Amino acid sequence: MSTIERGTIAISFVHEALECIRSRGLDANGLLVRAGISPELLNRPQARVSAGHYAELWRLIAHTLDDEFFGMDSHRMKEGSFTLLCHSVIQADTLERALHRALRFFRLVLDDIEGTLVRDGDTARIVLVDRGPEGEPPPKRAFAYGTFLLMLLGLACWLIRRRIPLFAADFRCAEPGYSDEWRVLFSPQLNFGQARSGVSFPASYLDMAVAQDERSMKEFLRGAPANFLVKYRNSSSHTAKIRRRLREVPPTAWPDFATLAQQFHASPSTLRRRLEDEGQSYRSILDDLRRDLAISLLSHSDKNITDIAAELGFAESSAFHRAFKKWTGTRPGEYRFSTFPEN
Repeated sequence: MSTIERGTIAISFVHEALECIRSRGLDANGLLVRAGISPELLNRPQARVSAGHYAELWRLIAHTLDDEFFGMDSHRMKEGSFTLLCHSVIQADTLERALHRALRFFRLVLDDIEGTLVRDGDTARIVLVDRGPEGEPPPKRAFAYGTFLLMLLGLACWLIRRRIPLFAADFRCAEPGYSDEWRVLFSPQLNFGQARSGVSFPASYLDMAVAQDERSMKEFLRGAPANFLVKYRNSSSHTAKIRRRLREVPPTAWPDFATLAQQFHASPSTLRRRLEDEGQSYRSILDDLRRDLAISLLSHSDKNITDIAAELGFAESSAFHRAFKKWTGTRPGEYRFSTFPEN
């Protein structure tokens, strides 16, 4: 079930990544084609792409601009910088020392954003400060703060081999249209229009030992940092726990809600209320999982659509076509644009 575990990424992140390409008059559609993403998907607000395709687009943009920060800083984060960042932290003995090294590295390669790690009792904070030649500049794009934090936190989670739960994530900018994606990626507690951008988390994680080495880093770098968008999502919610349980069995064997509640040692009404508190329902969880698996299978396998529909639990392929159009706003065939292999 590795394709489900990789998840999918909202088309809004593709738009954000391409902003620097468009602003410079470069060929955005050409990069999409090379990454295996149909340019037509940009016209479908509900569309999503596989993590493998997004990682390839990230790599192509970085290579085209020689900038791994999407042109969002006055100083380029030249291609290969993230690899050097990993080499600079891999020998640290604790996460705290690794994060201090990482933030020093970012200060060397970026001019406009500076991060600081603060330990305050039981709480640790990473605080971002915007820098400019004449004091503090206006807020940056939400994508700039998110990308900085994504690279830093994704690396931190990988180093200690576990997700770091966030108390909250603050952003100096206005709330973007894709903030719901960030509630899954960072924390349900998102605050916009703040004096500073940053995140807070339990300080106990700073004392954890770095559990990776030079050998494991090679495999890690194949999909990083783009794969952080799906690999280190919030895992403490009931929604995430249910998704993990469902990943253990094929879609045709997914339990009904009463059986699922029993597996979680809760009554159906209690579990339903907990999901409602998270803005979810069992039906929406099932649909999201089927959507993610469908996109991965369509993008990275040669299975025909009839077989994919059956694997996802649809009795007829026509029902799958209707569901897929509802989920993504487009036809399943649009995801047969490329056979780019999954990382």
